[in-house]
Amino acid sequence: MTWNPVTGCVKVSQGCKNCYAERMAHRLHLMGSVRYVNEFAPTLHHDLIDLPRRWKKPRTIFVNSMSDLFQEDVPLSFIRAVFETMAECPQHVFQVLTKRGERLAELAPHLPWPENVWMGVSVEDERVVDRIDFLRQTPAKVKFLSCEPLIGALDDLDLTKIDWVIVGGESGRGSRPMEKAWVKSILRQCRDARVKFFFKQWGGVRKDMTGRELNGRTYDEMPKRKVVPVFMSP
Repeated sequence: MTWNPVTGCVKVSQGCKNCYAERMAHRLHLMGSVRYVNEFAPTLHHDLIDLPRRWKKPRTIFVNSMSDLFQEDVPLSFIRAVFETMAECPQHVFQVLTKRGERLAELAPHLPWPENVWMGVSVEDERVVDRIDFLRQTPAKVKFLSCEPLIGALDDLDLTKIDWVIVGGESGRGSRPMEKAWVKSILRQCRDARVKFFFKQWGGVRKDMTGRELNGRTYDEMPKRKVVPVFMSP
């Protein structure tokens, strides 16, 4: 499940070059979607902040698949409202991902951090590994890295206090190739550090053709989630 109280974003690094959300926003804009009248310009949707409160059945929810919650155009008050909703919906697991590691660390002390909020940073190549240090500064109970799209080697990752690593190649038109050696190196580092490893895809123009097997198998490891029962009134 995805939840997009913010849509649109501003590119900050090479991982943003072929942004799938930008392409999707353009299509939705052409289709007349009311959520994308501004196309990919950062837009706050205040009416969606409470949406997860309506979902009683436990779900895993990716927050802002079409944006970045910690981009500079999103005020602290809005981010705090999103976090308060997540804190008040303990039946769900919320996965939040950002490329703005510095702002994440800056605002973290002003936010609630319940166990059901998993916080991650994108690490597409060695030029942005400093994002991991910013992530470590947060009190998130589960911290993860999204090495997707992986566009360069990451042979010396510091995985201290990191719980989960996701790896994936870029897909779609103009996608940049991912080398198998890069993926295997991250897998070895995760094994050495006892960190969960999830291999999402090889990517390419036809990701359905390249699949997601590595070493003849799939890797779907995830941190254990704490399931909280929801008691509904009769």
